[in-house]
Amino acid sequence: MAVKEINNDELLANIIKGIEDVKGNDIDILDLRAIDNTVCDYFVICNGNSNTQVNAIANSVQKVVSKELKDKPWHVEGSENAEWILMDYVSIVVHVFQKQIREYYNIESLWGDAKITSIENKY
Repeated sequence: MAVKEINNDELLANIIKGIEDVKGNDIDILDLRAIDNTVCDYFVICNGNSNTQVNAIANSVQKVVSKELKDKPWHVEGSENAEWILMDYVSIVVHVFQKQIREYYNIESLWGDAKITSIENKY
């Protein structure tokens, strides 16, 4: 049986849906494809208001992607304290932060050459 190639646009759309389903905030998509030597094509960055919400966002993303695309992250880390959960879907890496942790690390500034698309909060 051939492995189904997951389309980045479909994966992005389902990741965003998973974040929005549990009211994740300040969603940014960093397009890294034009930058040399990056580990993936996209970063998706968002934040929640508590460790409970950060865990809920990560769980929601996994559930939506699994249901819609039959895919699961290659690796997940940070679930223990849920200040920063990283979900690696190989071509797309999702970062779910608590707000103050996101501000502290400011990943967007580290990838200043990336094209950033911000998703409007829907609520």
